[in-house]
Amino acid sequence: MLIDTHCHIHDHEYPLDPDKVLAEASQNDVRQVIVIGTCPSDARRAQAFAATHSNVFWSYGYHPDEATENFEFFSDDNLVSIGEIGLDYHYKPYDRVAQIQRFEMMLDLAVKQDLPINFHIREAFSDFWPILNNFPVKDAVLHSFSDDATNLRKALDAGFYIGVNGLATFANLPLAPLESIILETDAPFLAPKPFRGQPNQPAYILQIATWLAQRLDVSLDTVATQTSANAQKLFRLPPPV
Repeated sequence: MLIDTHCHIHDHEYPLDPDKVLAEASQNDVRQVIVIGTCPSDARRAQAFAATHSNVFWSYGYHPDEATENFEFFSDDNLVSIGEIGLDYHYKPYDRVAQIQRFEMMLDLAVKQDLPINFHIREAFSDFWPILNNFPVKDAVLHSFSDDATNLRKALDAGFYIGVNGLATFANLPLAPLESIILETDAPFLAPKPFRGQPNQPAYILQIATWLAQRLDVSLDTVATQTSANAQKLFRLPPPV
């Protein structure tokens, strides 16, 4: 069994048929999927999508680019995390103050709701770590980790999981031990080799897992078993139906 812990197939701009995508995912042993909200309206779509698809769960978040949107929180039994939330200083101009304020608000929400966190941190670790020191965060994943070995070690020391997606198949990134890895696509973005340039989809978790097995010199079954166990533990997922 494989799990896609981070995708956006519920989004109204997703270029593929979500139902066909889920069917293909199942055919490739991707048995559970988490769709990620990036603002309240998008989280509503994620919530509705999860409500009508078995083995699909959702996450409530504010992408750093949406930091100025009005705050509104809602939940149901399929909500498994807060995120994606965080800081992103890659594209200029960005509103650092607004990002930090919203990030702190969402960290507080996650702690109060006792939910794991799906972090989006890009070129902003110098602010991330000091902010995090003010919140008792225990269960979290660094989604689409693309930084250096120093920040990877800090994340592992904090007990966080590391999200590995198609980016790892074509970029030279430090790799966490298998016990700390969960798999994700970030679909429709970051399709792995050999699908670069195409819309990404949960079925491609199989390609990411295959690449990871080769990189770590372990069996595909070992990767599938460990990463799925990691995901189910972090997000408190039920067994797939």
